[in-house]
Amino acid sequence: MLKGKTALVTGSTSGIGLDMAEALAREGANIMLNGLGDATEIEATRAGLEKRTGVKVSFMGANLMKADACADLVAATQKEFGTLDILINNAGMQFVSPIEEFPVEKWDAIMALNLSAPFHTIRAALPAMKDAGWGRIINTGSAHSLVASPFKSAYVAAKHGLAGLTKTVALEAAEHGITCNTICPGYVSTELVDAQIADTAKARGMTEKEVIQKVILEAQPTREFVTVEQISGLAVFLCSDAAASMTGVILPIDGGWTAH
Repeated sequence: MLKGKTALVTGSTSGIGLDMAEALAREGANIMLNGLGDATEIEATRAGLEKRTGVKVSFMGANLMKADACADLVAATQKEFGTLDILINNAGMQFVSPIEEFPVEKWDAIMALNLSAPFHTIRAALPAMKDAGWGRIINTGSAHSLVASPFKSAYVAAKHGLAGLTKTVALEAAEHGITCNTICPGYVSTELVDAQIADTAKARGMTEKEVIQKVILEAQPTREFVTVEQISGLAVFLCSDAAASMTGVILPIDGGWTAH
């Protein structure tokens, strides 16, 4: 379905981002991976994905907390592949703390990575997409793009902001064959959530098991974690022709969390 297209997925060396990259590669898209991790492990991931799917897979690290690095990542992808058709802003971070104790540097970092980085990559990628008359921009939001939870002021604010950015980009790009949507997962069993469990346990004075049962999955009526495969399937659909009229949409995939 995506043969000849190129996708840049930020935060794709593990977790949700890596699974989305793999799903797009299986549909024929060439992939630019991006993220943090051990260089040897990242190369093994890159080579393995390329071998399994038969598409070209590259990797570029970038400090997405800096505007220039975001623009350079987009430019490098366009230079290497000749095009950038699909942009998935997936990189993110979390920190849990009461607001009166929330470290200012953590607020700034979360805003930079979770909200400003998508602005900078979209800003850099959009002109070429407009010239091509086709593009798919997908932002990884959260159920926290729609609702709030205590002790997550920066994350909730950034993810709400991402929803607004998505809608604005969708309106500006609507007549150019470009869609912009945000996928909003509930809790997914990833390294990020595992870290949240430990932080929330500390903040609330609970055991990690209690956090999983009484805080995390309590929010999801299905009482099950969302899977990375479910999120990737939605991302692939949003890249398809069937989703060409879906733009500016904030899509929950959260086990019913935001249905309350």
